[in-house]
Amino acid sequence: MTYPVQPKRLGFFSRVLDQTDPATRYRLVAEQIIHAEKFGFDSAWIAQHHFDGEEGGLPSPLVFLAELAARTSRIRLGTGVITLPMENAVRVAEDTAVLDILSNGRLEIGFGTGGTPAAFLPFGLQSADRAAVYAESLKTVRDAWAGRELEGGNRLYPDAPHMLDRIWQATFSVGGGERAGRDGDGLMLSRTQPRQPEAPHSELWELQNPIIDTYLEALPDGREPRILGSRSLFVADDRKEALHFADLGLRRSVERFIASGHKITGTTTEDLINAFDVHVGTPDDVIASLKADTALSRVTDLVFQVHSVDPPHEHILRSLELTATIVAPALGWMRQAPLHQERRLAATA
Repeated sequence: MTYPVQPKRLGFFSRVLDQTDPATRYRLVAEQIIHAEKFGFDSAWIAQHHFDGEEGGLPSPLVFLAELAARTSRIRLGTGVITLPMENAVRVAEDTAVLDILSNGRLEIGFGTGGTPAAFLPFGLQSADRAAVYAESLKTVRDAWAGRELEGGNRLYPDAPHMLDRIWQATFSVGGGERAGRDGDGLMLSRTQPRQPEAPHSELWELQNPIIDTYLEALPDGREPRILGSRSLFVADDRKEALHFADLGLRRSVERFIASGHKITGTTTEDLINAFDVHVGTPDDVIASLKADTALSRVTDLVFQVHSVDPPHEHILRSLELTATIVAPALGWMRQAPLHQERRLAATA
């Protein structure tokens, strides 16, 4: 099955990991997303993590996005992802329906099965049950959005049938790609993922191209693919500076990275960059690196994050500027013309 080539969309993703206190973290990421909108990014995505501030700093992404909805006008706002088994599915349906109205229809919803096994316990769940709970919860969210009758004869208010076309499913596996395709949802591919012991040096795209293939094969007829490729990206004006921050950030994350199932076979900065699947350097360096990624060439949504480099805030802002003005256009992205309101605001600024 072939599909028409779609213009690529550009996104910024954050796990909210600036090295500071929670209040400052939230302020800085908000500034980064507002800056991304200024430079034409089409979407911004926020991860959800419970309990562990070193893994991710935001347990309540919809609350945060409600604040962003009031401070932005065009950029689409997404969850990457809500860990659905740990949530009350009806409340997720209600909160997202309201937030989509408040954001003037800019909400995108990525769902996932969850994080570390210990994180399930305070929610009264076992990690081993995550797949079954996820499937049941996702069905409940779909039914609620669609306005179908829930238990007790209740129906969601406000309903949100249009949100059924805004679901994204995150996965590491071919089976997950098949599920997302069969459901007609968007497919979210990770910035990195563990390698099999027998193939520790596999390229990321060698793992993800089969997921894309299966997803496309499973899509219902007439359903356009939505494939989000997340990648770790840090662009700087000077290569030496970029490598310096990469070395600091990646070494800070080594123990956690290994504990999550990844292998690191060397100790140099270059070894760490390869192990973490990070694209680092000047715009020319990063363009060349990203163009080698054959899975990335197939996605509809290019979504970049600075993790696990995590440079200082001002360097993240500069990386966003270089990404939007040099890197992303070289990969097939075209900035959309600003809305009339944005033009008027720019003219009076």
